[in-house]
Amino acid sequence: MSDTRQHDMADLLAIMARLRDPQNGCPWDVQQDFSTIAPYTIEEAYEVADAIDRQDWPDLRDELGDLLLQVVFHAQMAKEAGLFEFADVAHAISDKMIRRHPHVFGNESYDDLDAQKQAWEDIKAAERAAKGEQHDNSALAGVSRGLPEWKRALKLQERAAKVGFDWPDEQLVLDKLLEEVEEVRAEFANGRDKQRLQDEIGDVLFVMVNLARHAGVDFSQALRHANSKFERRFRHMERIAHTDGKPLPEQDLASQEALWQRAKRLDDTAA
Repeated sequence: MSDTRQHDMADLLAIMARLRDPQNGCPWDVQQDFSTIAPYTIEEAYEVADAIDRQDWPDLRDELGDLLLQVVFHAQMAKEAGLFEFADVAHAISDKMIRRHPHVFGNESYDDLDAQKQAWEDIKAAERAAKGEQHDNSALAGVSRGLPEWKRALKLQERAAKVGFDWPDEQLVLDKLLEEVEEVRAEFANGRDKQRLQDEIGDVLFVMVNLARHAGVDFSQALRHANSKFERRFRHMERIAHTDGKPLPEQDLASQEALWQRAKRLDDTAA
């Protein structure tokens, strides 16, 4: 039965606690733990990004709710384990934002955005030191291993660039990309050793992230666009094949390629 009143944060916390109740809750929710919920948390974050990419604002509202539920879910499990609860999460992030923005909540001032970014990194380094984390003087210190790998690649490249270790222009990155692709080609020709192919393909992907960085393009957004374009055109292919009376699986690769070209023209016309 739907409740039409306006819910607030307290309601959401109570709903999550009820779902996790061992006697009267939802069996699926009760059996979850941090590790089983973590993949859903990542998935919901990507769905938020997708809604923004599509500029679907009602869907963004719903996806932000789904992402908030993930935070509440983790906080409820932590409360049950005696670790912390949602109020502690809210306090920690509020305290962090105030601490990291002394130019907003204090009397600090910066000459430009670069100075502000450097101060942000200095504050983060001080936080790590206060936690007793091992001192690390590397320019790459503090880049989280929990990031999606493409994002971690970007962070590592940005840190290296700050000390001058960077290509001066995108043409040199393109040259490096071609070099890495040729190394992949050589591995295919030389026996397809799986470990070496993994290394060489990894190098290609790393350089692709670097190329996107130099172009000022968001790597994740570019890949989302490519995925969306492929899906849209492939579905066009399926519809054309169905209309022509010969399903896609029954056609050879040459015929499918011809359908792909028709789908591309249809897609370009509709754009």
